Amino acid sequence: MGIFSKLFSRKSAEEAVTPKELAEMLGGWSIDGYSGRTITRQHALQLTAVFGCIRVLSESVGMLPCHLFEQKGDRKEKAVNHSLYKLLSVKPNDYMTPQEFWELLVACLCLKGNFYGYKVRTMGKVSEILPFDPDCVEPKLDSNHKPVYKVTFKDGSQDVLTQDQIWHVRILTLDGLTGLSPISFARQAISLGLDTEQFGAQLFKNGAVGSGALETDDQLSDEAYKRLKEDFEARHQGMENMHKPFILEKGLKWNQITMKAEDTQFLETRKFQKDEICAIFRVPPHMIANLEKATFSNIEHQAQSFVNYSLMPYLTRIEQRINIGLLNDKDQGRFYAKFNAGALLRGDMKSRFEAYASGIQWSIYSPNDCRELEDLNPREGGDIYLTPMNMTTNPENTENNNDDADETTA
Repeated sequence: MGIFSKLFSRKSAEEAVTPKELAEMLGGWSIDGYSGRTITRQHALQLTAVFGCIRVLSESVGMLPCHLFEQKGDRKEKAVNHSLYKLLSVKPNDYMTPQEFWELLVACLCLKGNFYGYKVRTMGKVSEILPFDPDCVEPKLDSNHKPVYKVTFKDGSQDVLTQDQIWHVRILTLDGLTGLSPISFARQAISLGLDTEQFGAQLFKNGAVGSGALETDDQLSDEAYKRLKEDFEARHQGMENMHKPFILEKGLKWNQITMKAEDTQFLETRKFQKDEICAIFRVPPHMIANLEKATFSNIEHQAQSFVNYSLMPYLTRIEQRINIGLLNDKDQGRFYAKFNAGALLRGDMKSRFEAYASGIQWSIYSPNDCRELEDLNPREGGDIYLTPMNMTTNPENTENNNDDADETTA
């Protein structure tokens, strides 16, 4: 069976005997000794803060254009004729757009710390990248200290692929080979967030009434106990039975025995967990709709900080892996990939045009450079770089400097 049929074939039946094996099969990690909850990628994504952070990161990277450039002396040009240019900016493979591909890549990095893709080559050059499920790939070093990847396909078969066949992008690593999984190392915080959500769901499911006890000084018969239990559950459990009055017999009294939500600081805990999850993924809280500490004066700076310190580490890792993993040896150093993050750093129209005016005045930009930044066509005569008259070089100073240089040389 070929590599393509293995990639897209139906997954074979698997058996899990122990909870640990089941967690590993689902790509999860058990939390023995704490809540006992098993955290998988699916469980983690059910926490709104985790889903929001991963969505913000993946979609932000996905909407950025990635182009291949060629360095020609002191100038650079888009390498539109290179086969990798189309792969990066138009068609990574036959069934994904560039945005979908980059979103998947960043989501894998956020959830598992690693992204693996199979490199399809045409005429010796990479023409497609087919993504692997990170749970199905196990990287190792062979006897020559070269990376090899043990891949388990959906049909249950296994194969060992080399670095020439696998494109591997990873985040922070302790061994230089395998990226650390944020979900694995933050599973306690994620579990606490899921526990608070479950607590709130159960609380409102029971009509926002905590558990308690029915007390009486008399002894109830088995028949009376069964009837009372069934009647109480039917009439007073669930949101639809909220605020219905209690009808108690034979001196029965209701005593609530659980702490109130205020006593457990339920809302404060939920807010803190959102901030903690944001810290794990380095996402500003306001980007997942937590505007408690956001103001009109600092939200723009937070957005710039998000690009510089949240997105740039991902973009840099991807760019460098493209340069050394997808380009041939003869193309490395001459061609390079670059994401255009400038669109995310642009301010409002007034601020942009003031910056353009300053750039043109001080000969940093030409008018056509500014028009290109605004996605406008160049105009005739717009390639001139202006120089202020009061900033030109004084010829007398130039001559004196040359004379001093001649004397020093003599």
